[in-house]
Amino acid sequence: MSSWYQWDGDDLLLHCRLQPKASSDEFVGAQGDELKIRITAPPIDGKANAHLTAFVAKSFGVAKSRVSIEKGELGRSKRLRIHSPTQIPAKLNIIKPS
Repeated sequence: MSSWYQWDGDDLLLHCRLQPKASSDEFVGAQGDELKIRITAPPIDGKANAHLTAFVAKSFGVAKSRVSIEKGELGRSKRLRIHSPTQIPAKLNIIKPS
């Protein structure tokens, strides 16, 4: 298992590093103990957090309300909880234990 994600029952926890004001929305890959994510929104008035949760929700096939920021609202390092994801982006190679 990678150190940037873990399963908590059916929920997936992601430890990520955010890069706001990027040219596109994308999962870059693991960098140490975090998953680097680039998003186009600026880090102003919560826009980056809202954009991040929408991007992650779409990528994992869940509603935006099923993605929450558990830690790091005001910083670039964050811990996200995805409640019962229905799909896993192929690029991330996340394995769910049986």
